[in-house]
Amino acid sequence: MKKVVKFGGSSLASAKQFKKVGEIIRGDKSRRFVVPSAPGKRHDKDEKVTDLLYQCYDGAADGKSYKKILEKIKERYAEIIDGLDINLNLDHEFATIEENFLKKAGRDYAASRGEYLNGLVMAEYLGYEFIDAAEVIFFDADGNFNAELTNKELGERLEHVERAVIPGFYGAKDDGTIKTFSRGGSDITGSIVAKAIHADMYENWTDVSGFLVADPRIIKNPEVIETITYRELRELAYMGASVLHEDAIFPVRKEGIPINIRNTNKPEDKGTLIVESTCRKPHYTITGIAGKKGFCSINIEKAMMNAEVGFGRKVLEVFEKYGISFEHMPSGIDTMTVFVHQSEFEDYEQSVIAGIHRAVEPDFLEMESDLALVAVVGRGMKATRGTAGRIFSALAHSRVNVKMIDQGSSELNIIIGVKNADFEEAIRAIYDIFITTEV
Repeated sequence: MKKVVKFGGSSLASAKQFKKVGEIIRGDKSRRFVVPSAPGKRHDKDEKVTDLLYQCYDGAADGKSYKKILEKIKERYAEIIDGLDINLNLDHEFATIEENFLKKAGRDYAASRGEYLNGLVMAEYLGYEFIDAAEVIFFDADGNFNAELTNKELGERLEHVERAVIPGFYGAKDDGTIKTFSRGGSDITGSIVAKAIHADMYENWTDVSGFLVADPRIIKNPEVIETITYRELRELAYMGASVLHEDAIFPVRKEGIPINIRNTNKPEDKGTLIVESTCRKPHYTITGIAGKKGFCSINIEKAMMNAEVGFGRKVLEVFEKYGISFEHMPSGIDTMTVFVHQSEFEDYEQSVIAGIHRAVEPDFLEMESDLALVAVVGRGMKATRGTAGRIFSALAHSRVNVKMIDQGSSELNIIIGVKNADFEEAIRAIYDIFITTEV
């Protein structure tokens, strides 16, 4: 059995955390390939090493003071190395980093050094082979990830390697220039490695015991989701629920490799299993609730709209002209509503309104701002009658006015529009009706 294990920044923030990680890896011989992040925060007022590296690089590249920040970074790694009692000297690495900072090697290079150095420490601590991600993760000249080349080269490189550490978050272009994924991209590296070696499992270790049904800032101690499908996860992640970088899904999804979200501080917890599909019956009718604030709606009315060929296309072309993407578009016989991000729309609102009037000559056009969207997601909803009714009943009981409802054809999710001010109350009401009362 082969497992890829990725550890987040909070799991590797100190020597104490490193030791927990070491116990986890050594506790299962199938955990053969390790993807580390850079050291995260040790406490609330601490700084992440990646942020310190950005500060240090900006200072060096701009000809300003940077030595104090560089010393702070050195101290973080020295503290970890001393705490682990390993024989590793990073002086040469730091000298190279400083030299490249002064040569303006780029902010991607700067950010990647946190993972690179932590990879060296992890490899020494475990006695695993160290493989620089720049040698096996490839981007093209435009900075786009080259999945095909990476999968081929990485697979060949790891084929005869028993155990290895591959730093997360970065790779390199053809000319050797370091390129990073977006923030949190170590999740993606773990997924890429899992695909390349045809892993049986990709374990993603973090500081929570899995994916939660709802935001813990809104719901106190929400339930953990035991099993979730990739489709459900995509819906929830898109609406703001985040434990895993959403792009980390794609490499393993194509291979049918499950992802297990685990808690470094509570390794006995089973966490959340993310799978392509499952016959396991969900514990609750819904799998999760997520949402975002900051939307506005543009409601368009015109008699006989449904008989006018190309009406919807003409409306959406106006939004496209100004680079505005729409989130949802519920419609009736004579009405059509377009939901967009308010921050994207505000600068162009009058131009868009004028454009819609010219394009389709509506009878009436109205806008409403400060709206929130709440997604109720779950594969169990398809087989359960009255789900929408229960949602409306719960919201009505909590005096939350529903502005919009949109259900996907897959019956996997229901999107509800409410006022920003009612956002938290709406999530609490839905959680209570589907989770608290079903326990």
